[in-house]
Parts: sequence; C-alpha cells; structure tokens
Amino acid sequence: MSRFVFFLIASLLLTFTAGAAHAEGASAGAAEELSSILRSYETYQADFIQIVVGENGGRVQETRGSLKAKRPGLFYWETAAPLSQFIVSDGETVEVYDPDLEQVTIHKLDDRVQSTPALLLSGEVDNLDETYEVSQRRIGELTREFTLVPRGADSLFVSLRLSFFDGELQEMRMEDSLAQISILSFDSIELNKDVDQSAFTLEYPEEVDVIRDGA
Repeated sequence: MSRFVFFLIASLLLTFTAGAAHAEGASAGAAEELSSILRSYETYQADFIQIVVGENGGRVQETRGSLKAKRPGLFYWETAAPLSQFIVSDGETVEVYDPDLEQVTIHKLDDRVQSTPALLLSGEVDNLDETYEVSQRRIGELTREFTLVPRGADSLFVSLRLSFFDGELQEMRMEDSLAQISILSFDSIELNKDVDQSAFTLEYPEEVDVIRDGA
C-alpha cells in the first residue's frame, strides 16, 4: 500500500452561499463543534476523486472510487482501474487487496494508525483537541472548514482540512511531511443510510498471497 493511500485509509476511518470568510482560530470550541458534526455520522457513503499534488505543484496521481464508513470502526474503500485496489477495516485490522499484484496485506490498527484522518468517519471523535489543534473558518451560512494540526511529532500528516457544506463532508485536503498534498473530493453522498455488515468484507481468490504486517 502506498504511503499516501495508507494516510487516507489508515487516514478516512476517523472520520465528513457565497460570502465573506470568517476565521475563528484554534480553540477547544472548534474541536467540539467538529466532533459534534462527525458524531452525527452513523454511516457515510460517497464516490470520490482523489488527486495527489507534488511539492512542485504538479499532479502526481488521480484516481476515482467509492467508500463506505460505519461506526464503530467499519470502513470500505475501492478505487477503479487502472489503479484498482480494495481496502476494508473491521476496526482492529485493515485488509488491502491489490488484484494486479494478486496480493492481500493485513495491517494491525495500532495507536498511530488510529489517529489518522480516515478514522474520523468511523472511529472515536471525542476529545479531538487532545490530539489536534483545531481551527475553524466559516464561509457564508452553509460552508465550514476545519483545519487539524497534529500535536504529536510522529503524526502521519502535517495538516488536514475538512470542508463541509450544509453539514455534509465535501472534501478532505491533507499535507504530509514531504509537502505532498492529497485531495479527496466527494460526490453522491449518502448520510446515515443503512449499510449491511456484509459491505465491510473482502472477497478475493484463494490463490492470492496473504501477507500479515503486525496483524
């Protein structure tokens, strides 16, 4: 699994009118407001476009796919060909299936992974201000942006911005320590619609190689 994909998966499990922008700065109040929004997400389903921009501003990668998240801890991610990949988490491990490599890798969700962006959609979101410095910006009546800067030195990312419109997560924008920016834009969003547990299982041929990485 690439470093970027690890960020977003092991990085979306946490985790979702024109006018003048108003910055409110970092505060516990901003963290609690973000927590309140995310706690209301029992399930989150969407299609996405994922764009990776390098340090020089050039586009490194673009992929399309879909994801499903369900509390507590369930997550499904699928990217379309030619970079086909399937990722599923049960809250304790993450399974990554690469059809082209005929390989499945199983990662354990340790404490470091559980403080990543993906867990905002299906993991624990109370006390965000203990892990992140959270600031908020309001744009008109319906758009809000929250920026999370990790307090720990060993975080998997430098900053994460979540953009909401009328309570729906529309975009995640993350910068890593290499100045690489990863943008996830969501479409066809469905909030709090029932998702069967079977949606969070991976099916793959018996002959694929299975590699366990700490799991």
